[in-house]
Amino acid sequence: MTNEELIAHTKQLIDRIDGTRNEVSVYAEAREFFRVYAGPKSSFLKTLEQYDPMAIYESRYMVKDLLQTFMEYVEAGLLSDISPERRAQLDVVSDFLGMANNLLETRGVHPAAPAMLIGATLEEFLRTWIESEGINLRNRKLGMETYSSVLRDAELITKQDGKDTTAWAGIRNHAAHGEWDEVSDKKRISLMLEGINLFMRKYTT
Repeated sequence: MTNEELIAHTKQLIDRIDGTRNEVSVYAEAREFFRVYAGPKSSFLKTLEQYDPMAIYESRYMVKDLLQTFMEYVEAGLLSDISPERRAQLDVVSDFLGMANNLLETRGVHPAAPAMLIGATLEEFLRTWIESEGINLRNRKLGMETYSSVLRDAELITKQDGKDTTAWAGIRNHAAHGEWDEVSDKKRISLMLEGINLFMRKYTT
């Protein structure tokens, strides 16, 4: 989502607040908005969580003021929580997905090859994301499913995203273990690539 789209989305949310009497719903929607677009550790979300959603009038006006401040923050070009190091990692990941797409379009290449590359790329994306968040994996087994579970526990991805990453991990495992019948459909691998591209874009823009 571009800054212009985010600003428009924020304005729409402010307008919806004016059109509803359900303050609890207003608070819940604003909380999810800040979690996704400002970040789970942002000052916007932390400020919101200090207020009682049951304090009806206080909640409504506080949420509007906070959204207005956030919109001005985005307009000023201050919303950038991705470090140069993390951006470089994401560029590498994007390059690998481009290579996987080229393999998918190459005649004579079995879909298992791009499936392996796509899966490995997603795993690296999740691993470096956890690293950038400073999350300690302790003694947990390293791998895509663990990374997905950790990010879900930290409320950095949604429950549906967790299910999707588990499914993608399954496809990669089929390819890794030579279960060719499970990865022979090029369209299925193409959908996997498309889904992972959307997933990455969701959490890096």
